[in-house]
Amino acid sequence: MTTPEDPLPGTQDLARALARCPLLPVVVVGERTDGGALGAALVEGGLTAAEVVLRTPAALRVLAELAPTPGLLVGAGTVVDPDQVDAVVDAGARFVVSPGHDPDVVARARARGVPAVPGVSTASEVQLARRAGLRLLKVFPAGAVGGTALLSGLAGPFPDVSFVPTGGIGEADLGDYLALRSVAGVGGSWCVPASLVADVTGRGVPAWDDLVEDVAVAVAACRDARP
Repeated sequence: MTTPEDPLPGTQDLARALARCPLLPVVVVGERTDGGALGAALVEGGLTAAEVVLRTPAALRVLAELAPTPGLLVGAGTVVDPDQVDAVVDAGARFVVSPGHDPDVVARARARGVPAVPGVSTASEVQLARRAGLRLLKVFPAGAVGGTALLSGLAGPFPDVSFVPTGGIGEADLGDYLALRSVAGVGGSWCVPASLVADVTGRGVPAWDDLVEDVAVAVAACRDARP
């Protein structure tokens, strides 16, 4: 019988952040985005964690500006190779999220002392990730691979694994997902519209105020949906 390795360092920090607010926003930033102002808006709206995805040239810069935000656990998403792990950790990321499970990415994260949250969509992938010592996994793209039915099915054979379903989830779906005990939180971009994030150039600009409002509404909806 293979003994799993210890869970990646820092996983409990993310689990605690999601316990306080079960929403992990997928943040797409723009060239004009000010990371410090963005962090202030996310915290004022009630978030405890954020995932900056590596989908734009400005992502690493904004990640570095956002990472020191008090009260906000900042990680990087769309991390698909080990070199990206180094880049985001050097920028201040405290966790890395991937669309799939790449053992090399997980190993590099372990070496750098940050938790990896790889994406899974089947029982086989969950089993392999669990064998590697992972207990917090992203289900992606959740809406397309079975949604709550898949998560309910996975909970039986993997009672010690928690999930962050992401992809195809909107505010109307929160109650169904957050009612599941295996769901640590939900991920999504609807609460942090890229059009607003791109124009957060300072605190108090119209986009900043609108973003705070959108985040606050989403956070309240998540907390109301959690049994």
